[in-house]
Amino acid sequence: MKVAIFGKAYTSENREYIQQIVDKLESYQVSLMFYEPFYQKIKNEITTKSELSYFNSNEGLRNKADFLFSIGGDGTLLDTITYVQDSGIPILGINLGRMGFLSSVSKDQIDAALEHFMQKQYKLDHRILIRLETSENIFGGLNYALNECTVYKKDPFSMLKIQAFVNGELLNSYWADGLIISTPTGSTAYSLSNGGPIILPRSQNFVITPIATHNLTVRPIVIPDSSEIRIKVTGRIKEFFVSLDSRSQAIDASMELSLLKEEFKVNLLQLENESYFKTIREKLLWGIDLRN
Repeated sequence: MKVAIFGKAYTSENREYIQQIVDKLESYQVSLMFYEPFYQKIKNEITTKSELSYFNSNEGLRNKADFLFSIGGDGTLLDTITYVQDSGIPILGINLGRMGFLSSVSKDQIDAALEHFMQKQYKLDHRILIRLETSENIFGGLNYALNECTVYKKDPFSMLKIQAFVNGELLNSYWADGLIISTPTGSTAYSLSNGGPIILPRSQNFVITPIATHNLTVRPIVIPDSSEIRIKVTGRIKEFFVSLDSRSQAIDASMELSLLKEEFKVNLLQLENESYFKTIREKLLWGIDLRN
């Protein structure tokens, strides 16, 4: 078995956890493949016993790793999508950050989680992606997101007028700072912080959530993920921002956006004794009460 390890940032307080992961995998004779920029940050801080290999791109990862471990927070895991792409390589998120909805394995669970992993006590959680299509192909081949596509203003002192169409029919003209089109996975991210609902991963929906809407009667709306969503920004502004997860571009206001469900899915590893409801309870502190 070969496990790829992806990370971005490194701090000394996380050294023991990274070493713990390496030691545990090597004790099972697992071959390790590191994201090379991350390895350059940690090579003088951790020790390895086996021969390592490295990757820097999807080509270096595809057909060469059986699993990928994302070490960091949710932002780190979102970045793995641009390397895994449509390869189907399952991803396990180990949370060395803060909340960690996607990176569900916490620091104190690493040893038990890796035991479950090695005993194949897990299942694959297939998550949909949202795809952005534009006339200029502004994100190239990485024109998809696991969490959300967001349209938001470039000028801090103005609002956007955003026309949203669903399957060719006008949904609404939003006067707002922006608009979030979220997958079920992203419903617990930016959309949630703007009042959007929590959507279960396999619910086959998108959520359209306005950001700081001028009209207080406008609320988030849930639509089938089989829908085509078209976005048009009108008015006097010349540019606006569009983002796919953590990647963003400033684009000309004349450009229309088309959003659809991506043809492939991402596989997240869900370990034994873990569930979506359990993650929500723990991360959002549901049911935490002195009376319980």
